[in-house]
Amino acid sequence: MNYFVAYNTDVGLRKHTNQDSIAIKMLDTPKGRAVFAIVCDGMGGLSEGELASKEVIHAFCNWFDTTFATMAATGAFDSNTVINDWKALALEENTKLGKYGIQNNAGLGTTLSALLLYQNQYLIIHVGDSRIYELTDSEVRQMTEDQSVVAREVALGRLTPEEALRDPRRSILLQCIGASPVVEPAFYQGTAAPNTAYLICSDGFCHEISKQEMLEQLGPQACVNPTVMRQNCIYLTDLVKQRKEQDNISMVLLKSY
Repeated sequence: MNYFVAYNTDVGLRKHTNQDSIAIKMLDTPKGRAVFAIVCDGMGGLSEGELASKEVIHAFCNWFDTTFATMAATGAFDSNTVINDWKALALEENTKLGKYGIQNNAGLGTTLSALLLYQNQYLIIHVGDSRIYELTDSEVRQMTEDQSVVAREVALGRLTPEEALRDPRRSILLQCIGASPVVEPAFYQGTAAPNTAYLICSDGFCHEISKQEMLEQLGPQACVNPTVMRQNCIYLTDLVKQRKEQDNISMVLLKSY
C-alpha cells in the first residue's frame, strides 16, 4: 500500500511552549512501503515536558531507522519482535527520564502513541491519553484506550462519557513515560486496509471535536491528497481553539490507498 501523510501542531491558547512532539517516517522495503508515526504529549515545568516528549520521539525514530530497517531489508520482520523491542524501549526511556528528573529536581513525563503500518497490518504502542483513531468511509473507531483517571471512572460506571469531558481530573494520567515507577504499555495489532485513514493526536485535539466532524474532515473521502489533508488538519485545529481548548494540539493523519 501507499500512503498520503499530513500533520499539524499548535501551541494552543494558554501555554507558552508546545510540549507535544511528533514524527513521521517512511521506508520503501522489498515488501512494500512502511510508515511509522508517533505523537508524544509532554508534561512538566517550562521546557521539561518538551524535553521528555522529544527524547522518546528520538528513541523510537532511531529504532525505526536502524532496527526496523534491518528487519525489513533482511526479511526478518516479526510483529512479536517489534512489540518486545518497543516495550524494552518504553521501559528504558521511563528509567532514563526518571533519573533525569531526580538529578535535576524536575517532574517530567510524556505520553506515547505510535503506529507502524507495514505488510497490510498495523502495530500500536500506547501509554497515556493521546489517541489513535481508525477512520473508514462510515465510521470513526478509537483504537487506543485512555489511561487516565476519568477513563477508568467511565469504565467502572462512576462517570458518564459526557461527565468525563468536564471532570477536573481529566488530565490526570494513570501512567506516563518518565513519571511512573512502573510502565505497562498497551499494544494493539490488526489488519490494515486500503482507503482507510489513521489519526494520531494529543488529547488537546479530541476533547472539543465530534466523531462526525472527524469523519467529514479527516475520513478517507476527505483525504484526497496531502495538501487537502493538511488544510483540514489546520481547519480542525482552529475550530478546537475557537471552542476554547487550552492545551497544545497535535495531530498526524495517514491515509492508505
